Amino acid sequence: MKVIFAAAMLLFMPFSAHAGAIEKLKTFIAQTHSAEADFTQDVLDQNGKRIQNATGVMQFQRPGKFRWTYQKPYEQIIVGDGRKFWLYDKDLNQVTVKSLDAALGSSPAALLAGNNEIEKGFVLKESGTREGLDWLEATPRGQDSSFSSVYMAFNDKAGLVVMELDDAFGHKTVLHFSNMRANPKFPAREFSFTPPEGADVVGE
Repeated sequence: MKVIFAAAMLLFMPFSAHAGAIEKLKTFIAQTHSAEADFTQDVLDQNGKRIQNATGVMQFQRPGKFRWTYQKPYEQIIVGDGRKFWLYDKDLNQVTVKSLDAALGSSPAALLAGNNEIEKGFVLKESGTREGLDWLEATPRGQDSSFSSVYMAFNDKAGLVVMELDDAFGHKTVLHFSNMRANPKFPAREFSFTPPEGADVVGE
């Protein structure tokens, strides 16, 4: 099973030690225009056993443009070009395409790469401090999200560093971000996608 999280996120910026996680998230949304980071993704089963691990590079440019490149153990590319969502699976030589709104809905990608109106789509709640990180819980208001809840952790030096996503099947997807670069300038082609010749295109 390949668990895909399409999203777009991250900022490297200092925060006040007195700021809670919700305040840090709102500052991040308000001040982040683009970002790039390495990520690791672990998927855990109901018993906390790791059933999948992946690594790659995340890039985004607000609003609504992002590229997630999964490098190991399989090669996939997820692109949001502002209008459409593209998922390319190299092993299957298959491209899935949807409208961006239909693909994201009330998702973590919408929370981090969408507009500034976070609380229209999510209920935010402080979730305390663990291992020196400030956590919040974001619960989707709508029923179209793939996840029942999203937890985000911030530190005072690097902004958002961890996301945990719980789904309806009891699985947890944990994303760790590193080597962040805040507000880089990306060429327009970074967030465009053309299906490779011969690939099977599914969707719109």
